[in-house]
Amino acid sequence: MHAEICTAIHRRRLLKFSYGSGTRVVEPYAYGVGDGGYELLRAYQVARDDDPRVIGWKLFRVAEIDDVAVLQDGYEAPRLGYMRNDPTMTKIYCEI
Repeated sequence: MHAEICTAIHRRRLLKFSYGSGTRVVEPYAYGVGDGGYELLRAYQVARDDDPRVIGWKLFRVAEIDDVAVLQDGYEAPRLGYMRNDPTMTKIYCEI
């Protein structure tokens, strides 16, 4: 999954995956490790099948992500609120 997430970030492609109770579509921005040692994905959620009203900045635990797919659809400029060198992460594998 590490390679898929970094590929999506570097190519600015949307990711689709199962998480919790539903399927999410996100713009991935940063992937790394947080204070607790958990791998994290900072992303802007653009769609959620179980509650389409829930969009915006999210932090996902990678261990809870399943069925990852890199989509052909992309995104351009970073969303308002994106912060490089995410302070939530102690180590960053890849970011835009």
